[in-house]
Formats: sequence, C-alpha cells, structure tokens
Amino acid sequence: MTSPEIGIKQAPPPLEFKLPVDSEMKATKIVIYSIAQPHMRAFHLSWIIFFFTFFATFAPAVLIPIIREDMSLTKTDLGISGVTAVCGAIGMRVIMGFVLDIIGPRFGNAMTMLLFAPAVFCMSLVQSAGDFQCVRLFIGCSLCAFVTCQFWVGSMFNVKIVGTANAITAGWGNMGGGATALLMPLMYEGIADYVPAFHAWRYAFFIPGGIFVLLGVVSMLFSQDAPQGDYRMMKETGQLVQSKGNIWAVAKCGLLNYRSWICFMTYGYCFGVELTVDNLIVDYLYDQFQLDHMTAGGLGALFGLMNLFSRASGGMLSDLAAIPWGMRGRLWVLFTLQLLGGVFCLALGLVDYDLTATIVVMIIFSIFCQQACGATFGVVPFISRRAYGVVSGLVGAGGNVGAVVTQTIFFQGSASSPDMTKQDGLVWMGVMIMGITFLVCFIHFPMWGSMFFPANPDVSEEDYYLREWNADEVAQGLHTPSLRFAMESKSNRGSHSPMHAAWAHVASSPRHVGAPVPARAFSASGASIRRHLSQVGDFSSHKQERTRSRTAMNILFLTASPCQRIKTLESGTKGARGGGTPGREGPKDP
Repeated sequence: MTSPEIGIKQAPPPLEFKLPVDSEMKATKIVIYSIAQPHMRAFHLSWIIFFFTFFATFAPAVLIPIIREDMSLTKTDLGISGVTAVCGAIGMRVIMGFVLDIIGPRFGNAMTMLLFAPAVFCMSLVQSAGDFQCVRLFIGCSLCAFVTCQFWVGSMFNVKIVGTANAITAGWGNMGGGATALLMPLMYEGIADYVPAFHAWRYAFFIPGGIFVLLGVVSMLFSQDAPQGDYRMMKETGQLVQSKGNIWAVAKCGLLNYRSWICFMTYGYCFGVELTVDNLIVDYLYDQFQLDHMTAGGLGALFGLMNLFSRASGGMLSDLAAIPWGMRGRLWVLFTLQLLGGVFCLALGLVDYDLTATIVVMIIFSIFCQQACGATFGVVPFISRRAYGVVSGLVGAGGNVGAVVTQTIFFQGSASSPDMTKQDGLVWMGVMIMGITFLVCFIHFPMWGSMFFPANPDVSEEDYYLREWNADEVAQGLHTPSLRFAMESKSNRGSHSPMHAAWAHVASSPRHVGAPVPARAFSASGASIRRHLSQVGDFSSHKQERTRSRTAMNILFLTASPCQRIKTLESGTKGARGGGTPGREGPKDP
C-alpha cells in the first residue's frame, strides 16, 4: 500500500487466521475438514489440482486395451507413449520451480490447468500412433502441478508438520492414478451405451478436460499465494523482495547444493517407479491373467488408491522420527521405506504365476513406494530456504527422469529391451531401487548430522541458511526470512540431541500468540550473522555501520511478538524515504 500524501509504502494491516500460526505466519496444525483461507484452502486446492493432472495423464494408459485395437498400436508404440507421458514434465517441473518464485503458486496452478486443458480435449482427435504419443506428451507436462503443490503447502505450514502436510497433499494427488484406473472404464462403458465403442473412449476425455478449465479458474479467483497475501500485494509492500532477491543467486543455491541432486536421484526411484507402475499395471493384469478391462482396471486402481493414506503416512513417520532423532531420524525413515519398496518391487515380478499373490504383493509394494515419496519431502524443505522452489522443482523432475529411465530400459519393448518381459522388468527395477537408496547415506547437514555421523556442534542453523546470502543482501535485510526459518527449524536437532536442551524452550514458545523469542535465540542469531559477515569480506566503514545497524533491527524485528512487529512496521514507515523495507528507516546519506 502507498500513502497518497507522501508516496511511501505503508505497513500491511494486521492479519488474522483461523488456524494458529508461527513467526512466519505458517499454520502449526492441519484441520482436514476446513477450507479456511489461506492455509487450508491452499492445502485442498493443491491436492485436487494435482489429482486431476494425474487422472488425465494416466487415463489413456487405462484405456490402452481399447485404444490399441482402435488405432492398431504396436508394443513399441505403446512403450514410447508411456515414456512420452512422463518425460514432458521433466523440464516443466524445473521451469515451474523458477516460475513460482516470480508469479506465485496461485497463478502457477491456474496457468498449468488452462494451458494444458486443450491437450486433454485433443486426445479425442488422435488418429495415429504419432498423434497419440504427442498428445500424451503435452498432457503429461501438466504433472508439473506437483511442484506447485509442494511449494504452496510448504509455504503455508510450519516446519514441524510440513512433512505431513506435503505428504498428504502429494499422496492424495497421486491417488488420481488409481482413481483414473477405476473411473475411466466406468465412463467409457457409460458412454458406450449411446455411441459406438471406438467413439466412446474419445468422448470420455471431455470430462477431465472440462475439470481442468474449472480448476484453473477456481485457483485464480478463490485462493492466495502466501499467508501474507498475493504476490502482487507482497511486491507492493516490499515483502516479496525480501523473500527472493536475485533470481540467478536463487538458482545457484538450489542447483549447487549436492543434497538436491541426491534427492533428485532417490526420488526418481520412488515416485518415478510409481509413475512407471501406473503406466503398465492395468495392461499387465489384462494380459498376464486374461482379465477383462473393467476387472483389470479395478485391481490396478488399488496401486494408486493406496495413496489415500500411504504417502501421508510416510510424511508422518518422517515428522515423528524427527521428534526424538531430528534430521537423522528423517533420513533413516527415508532409507528404510525406499529399501523395502525395492524388495517388494522385485517380489512383484516373481509372483506372476498367481493373481492373489500378485495383488497382495502389489499393495505392499505400493505402500512402501509411496511412503518413501512422502518421506523424501520430509527432507526436501530443509535443503535450501532461499531456493525452496528450485529444489522442489528439481527433485520433482527427478521423479519423471526415473520413470523415463526405467520405462525405456525395462518396459519400452524396443531395441533396448527386445526380449525382456514385464516380470523381468519389475525384478530389475527392484534391484535398481535398492541400489539408488544407498545414496541417502551421503546426505549430511552440518548442524544436524547424517545417518551415520553426528552434527558439528560449532555449526548452527543460522550458519547453514545464511551462507546463501552475501553481505550486500544481508545489509538490505533480504536474509530475514531465512533467519526466521533457521530458528523454526531447530526442531530438527531432535530431543535426544545434546544441543536440543538449549533450544527446547524456543520450539515450545507460543510465538503465534505474542510471546517473543528468548534472549538466547537473539544472541545466537546475532553471532551467526557476525560470523557470516566476517567470512564474506570487508566493507567500507560506512557500509559496516549500516550493516550492523540493519542486522540489529532485523533481529529485533524477528524476535518480537506479532503485535510488536506491527508497531515497528507502522513506526518504521514514517521515516522511510521512497519505499524502504518495512520496519526500518530509509538509508541516510553518509
């Protein structure tokens, strides 16, 4: 907001929420049956939109028995179409990570749904294998909604429950892969009562296409980007500038962090495997056990429908393990779940002689596979605060890369795997899952440790997250959200950590109702900033003085209660010149 008299930015009005919030205005609890703005509305819109992108992407795979007969598709044609359905989202997920930092998740979701709705409608017009593969490519690009889902929810919920919130929304979204296996045959049968069979499957795609358009409009009109408001308003008040900074600097923080790439690879062999199985399971049951397409679709749906609870339970296990063991507990949960997923994937390929055994093993495999997906995003939000969107996009793209690699090697039916059956492909995919899982052992956070090595007691959360900012950015106050996040993330030390006791009172302090952070948090944060400034270089005496004063004001603003912050914002803008950062006076001439 801008004052009409003097043309300066004014502090935003006090915000009120239906849910309790922390110092970042993130909700500290999840109320499933609520659609309160902004936290729970973003929660539900995230998973519903992702659900229907999954639904549309794998709807052609469910109707393969009818489509391949209508268009005389070969095994190679179907293999290529399965690969194209998931490879398009690789680049789109990385791009979406950057887009979210610019336009926000509200428009990101709306853009995704409205941009790719025409591709869903076009499925009714395909006439050849090339047409079919091309349309599946563009529909699959809509799976970039996963990045928006995780980014939006991660921006709305506190670090103690972010693993659970991310896992629930992603899991319910992934459930679209199971729902489409159950519902598309029913829609086809219903439409086939009135039109010829080879026209019925084409008309069925008008239903998900129409839902794409509807959800795009709803996302744009009835939600907001962040707890503080929409990105446009946040830019006007200066809040978004503090959060983002230079876009290339943000990209480097995400892309040059080796933890991002390890999660990229491991996610490729939990979520990527899930995509692969969604693509082939109905066709596998149809051919292997001579089932009709309704029965094969219903049984194949069980794999995806396990997401109703399985992925969410993976995030919950990650959050629960973090209470006593911190980040080390999160990593052990991820390692164990993904390793078991590999074991049961291998077993699925070995029980091809019996339908009952196949379904039982498939369900157990789906639970561990999807739990590993949820546990992955119990770790991802802590890799980088500044580049959270970039990291989410990169890791999400890893899932699609894994799907492309496994389908190309084991299930395409081309020269790369001419004689490999689906059973053999499942066995070797299980072996690859188990091998890739051991990369988790190499994820190490200096302030929290890794699976086998403890934390460095001389490194704090502030040290880790402030290294993403240079001294000039600290002088401008751009580091403040990272500093706030660092203080909230101290729960990842775990109650069994020797460093936990000094911060236990910080984690339990009810800051959302006005209690300030204790003095020890203030002094430790200030010490971390001073260490950071001493490492990035010297300044002129004027810049040193300005940095010290602004850093002090940043910490005071951060550690104050919400009511105190509002008063600071209101008083700070009175002396601002030309729109300084809220809560601080404009810079003086030397």
